[in-house]
Formats: sequence, C-alpha cells, structure tokens
Amino acid sequence: MNKYLSVVFIVVSLFFIQGCEPATKAGKGAGKYGMMDTNTPDFAAVRFFEHVYRDKTLKGALSMSTPRLAKLLTSYHTNRNVQRHVFNLTYDEVEIQPDTGNTIGRNEFAKNAVVTLFFTGMRNGDKIEDIRVVEMVRQDKKWLVDKVRADKYL
Repeated sequence: MNKYLSVVFIVVSLFFIQGCEPATKAGKGAGKYGMMDTNTPDFAAVRFFEHVYRDKTLKGALSMSTPRLAKLLTSYHTNRNVQRHVFNLTYDEVEIQPDTGNTIGRNEFAKNAVVTLFFTGMRNGDKIEDIRVVEMVRQDKKWLVDKVRADKYL
C-alpha cells in the first residue's frame, strides 16, 4: 500500500510540475499580459514595435510593414537608427500598450485601422512616456504598419 501511495504521489507531482512549464514563444500574444487577440490591428502594431525595440535586426519589423515603410526603415539600417530618426523615440527598455478604449465594432472585415500606442520606458535612467498613432492596412489577411505619427492631431 505504501509503494502505491508513493507512485500516485510521484505521478501527481509530475502533472503539477508539467503544468508550471512556461508557454512557448510561438503562441505568445502581445500586450502587457500576452492575451491580445493575434488577428487584430492592435496586436500587429504592438508586435511591430516589439521587433523594433527588442530584436537585434529589423527583419521582423520589415515583415510587418508595407513596402513604402519597409523601404524607409531599410534606409536607416539598424533598430537604434529607426528609433532615433524615424520614430524620434529611443528607449533602453520599453513597455508598449495599445489604447483599447476607443475601438468600436469588429476589425475582422476592415481594410484600414488606426491604433494608438502608449510607450512607457527608461532612457538614461529617466522614465519616458509617449504616444504614437499607427496607421494599419490589411493585405492578404495580415495587418501591416503603413505610417507612424507622433500625435493624431498632427
């Protein structure tokens, strides 16, 4: 009976340990808690900027850009140059959040979308907060970044 309880205990423990494994990166969503729907313009905009601010190359950002924006990004060669010269927004570390309060209706059939993103992060030990407005275009069932503006009233 004692061996039986030991085996049951080990099996149950293994199930609990397996349940604690971190999620794979392929299924990771965007946003603060990684729960944003992957087929929305908000998700695509956040992922685009995550590529610019967290990756070593522009490859991921270029794959999420329209040809016009991709040509502009390519001309600056590095992520840091794109941050500095194209977006005028450099960070040492950054958290990117979409403004989900103004989304009305469904985006699954839309061809264009405008997404407002909030940037909060550190640069040279100072906390910097900023906003960018991203114009998105849907091509072949994929949301692509077309333009990035500093303020929607400009």
